[in-house]
Amino acid sequence: MGHTSIPPAERNPQWQELPEELTTSFLERVGSIYLIASGRKVCHSWRQICSRPEMWRVVDLRISGYRSKWEILVNNMARKAVEWSCGQLIDFRLSYYGDNLLLNYISDRSSKLRCLHLESCSNITNEGLIDMVKKLPLLEELHIFGIPVSMQTIEVAGSCCRQLKSFKLNKSRYRCPHMGCAEHALAIAENMPGLRHLKLQGNKIPIIGLLAILKNCVHLESLDLRMCFLLADFGSDEIRKLSLQIKDLTLPNDYTEDDEFDDQIYTLTLILTMSYLLMIFDGTDVACWPKLEHGNLYWEGIG
Repeated sequence: MGHTSIPPAERNPQWQELPEELTTSFLERVGSIYLIASGRKVCHSWRQICSRPEMWRVVDLRISGYRSKWEILVNNMARKAVEWSCGQLIDFRLSYYGDNLLLNYISDRSSKLRCLHLESCSNITNEGLIDMVKKLPLLEELHIFGIPVSMQTIEVAGSCCRQLKSFKLNKSRYRCPHMGCAEHALAIAENMPGLRHLKLQGNKIPIIGLLAILKNCVHLESLDLRMCFLLADFGSDEIRKLSLQIKDLTLPNDYTEDDEFDDQIYTLTLILTMSYLLMIFDGTDVACWPKLEHGNLYWEGIG
């Protein structure tokens, strides 16, 4: 009895045979970390697509949780993404990592930046933020979470970024428990009159600060005051009466969920389970495997 020969299934997908439009669409959706770590390693056509500046107009490097071993890696990934953008970067998002040197690197090479989102970056200071926003005249969105921000930073951001339309200053009770007093609110009112969207979740804004914002920021369409408990005693009805022109008003005692920066957040576990190379960049492409041994993460060079 003859045997039917069944051809073995192809072990490696022919990624290079996908239509370029489909490949580009897919790569635009996988996220910056995957793109940096893996996309350029799949095949020559993918590397060519990933080398186009337009692929790096949006860079999202938000990772859930901080590990000191990841500091150099994430900073270098950010620098490489900015380099590949060739000045076309318009939206940059980062959590937990980064420092003033990285902010300076970005702002020196990304004058077209329109959106900046920073979360819980403990090595970023007001000096770094001030130096950065001075170089970003086209900035429209400045969203800062869990980083102590001074009144001077707000003043400089407002005066240098005249197109600013969205400002979010969310405090963390652990990192900046005293952020957001009357002076901060007055700085917003006096220097950011063109705002359409303002989020002050968890800040110590008194009623005098709110009144100044409502008087000067006449174009506001949304205002988030959740957990601004100094305003809670004033009463929700009174705040509503003062804010009739605002379409989307969220009051101090309204339900709060940790929804800021939670979309497309990458976890370390997810990254470690990727079946591709993860790269460390120190001026040249040095490929390394992530390894976990006795609970410690380290990188083993393979080339």
